[in-house]
Amino acid sequence: MFDALLFSKTPALLAALYADGLWKVNTSEKKLYLTFDDGPTEGVTPLVLEQLEQWNAKATFFCIGKNVEAHPAIFQRLLSEGHSVGNHTYNHLNGWKHTNNHYYSNAEMGKATILHHSDLEEVKFFRPPYGKLKPSQYRFLKTKYQLVLWDVLSFDFDLKIEPKTVLNNVLKNSTPGSIIVFHDSLKAKDKMLYALPKVLAHFSKQGFKFEALC
Repeated sequence: MFDALLFSKTPALLAALYADGLWKVNTSEKKLYLTFDDGPTEGVTPLVLEQLEQWNAKATFFCIGKNVEAHPAIFQRLLSEGHSVGNHTYNHLNGWKHTNNHYYSNAEMGKATILHHSDLEEVKFFRPPYGKLKPSQYRFLKTKYQLVLWDVLSFDFDLKIEPKTVLNNVLKNSTPGSIIVFHDSLKAKDKMLYALPKVLAHFSKQGFKFEALC
């Protein structure tokens, strides 16, 4: 088992142990990869999209199937605005707490829901909720998806830290090719919306482009 929620900057050793996961894009160009987990969420995801549009930034949204079903118009909007999407299971399951068959079935439900509400022919990306998978789940899912983890974790979901810490986690740890995690959830809303515009402004002024995974 592995737990990637311990570090704001993923250690090289951890990434090497699960080398089939995409932790960072291999590039020396000034490109960053924003990702948002747990949406689409009414009252949150549309605000994220507005911020991204202001800076001509693209991102990747790891969507929960039940939220896609609940907010299909928001889901359609993020696709129409040129962002990419990935599967985050149907019910935001923790792989450590569920049998393999139940976890795979739930992931398949998430994928099916995304396909049903889009014109996509496939769902290429999967990110495990909480970053938690059993080794057997990791081995199986990497045959079905590109598993996407992260290089930089903002910790916007952590109720114990200040918004400035969320911002600093991203500013000090992001380098060309970094995959950065925010959350378009109600829990993370305030801290994420404090940090996101500042991250976009800071790196855009340094000549970085924000791109979606493809």
